[in-house]
Amino acid sequence: MDRKTSNNLKLLALSTAEQGCSLAIVNGFSLVYEEFRTTRSTHSSRVLKMIEDMLKNRVGAALDDIDGFVVARGPGSFTGLRIGISVIKGLSYAMNKPVAGVSSLDGIAFRFSCTSIPVCAMMDAKRGEVYCSIYHFNEGRLTEKSPEVVAGPKEAVAMTKGKPALFAGSGSKAYKEMIEQEANQPVFTQSFFDYTSAAALVQSMYFRDTYFSESGQDLLPKYIRKSDAELPIKSPGY
Repeated sequence: MDRKTSNNLKLLALSTAEQGCSLAIVNGFSLVYEEFRTTRSTHSSRVLKMIEDMLKNRVGAALDDIDGFVVARGPGSFTGLRIGISVIKGLSYAMNKPVAGVSSLDGIAFRFSCTSIPVCAMMDAKRGEVYCSIYHFNEGRLTEKSPEVVAGPKEAVAMTKGKPALFAGSGSKAYKEMIEQEANQPVFTQSFFDYTSAAALVQSMYFRDTYFSESGQDLLPKYIRKSDAELPIKSPGY
């Protein structure tokens, strides 16, 4: 599917990369609807209900009206990513519609694509680390993106190479005091802009040669770091 054709699509996008859940309908270049919820309930108990409520009561549309699906593929919460991707893959398969996985960090950084300084997207990875990537934009277009890494917050700041940068995402707030000490003239977003935006996931796709470069079967979470269960357990004294 080429870019010209994809610009006319009605897409349903979802992010369950962290505790909150972002859901959006985008029609071409127009945002039809977006919502974000953060509650104590798990993603598994609310995502399908959110989608049903959005289509029926907020947008007045049916699943048949959706041309394709977009989902945050990671990094982020191991459980959250699996749930979100499973839901979207299931809808894609049932409706025989294409699907695309997009970096969770893109869903943060592209909200600030009109900024003139680099964007350091940081998600709190716990255990004293962040998921991070540095984005450079020019008039809304992505010109450069560093590799996505999991690193200590000081290492993440060092990736800005001493240049003023905008820090966004949950990691930027978890380590704000350290960033203020280590970074050169850091700028911080408001906390309510820290989540991975479902609409921004779609925005990041506008300059792709093709929207849907993978099948539902090929769509897998991208964790960057191994889960706690996969990490070696050290005995006391080692």
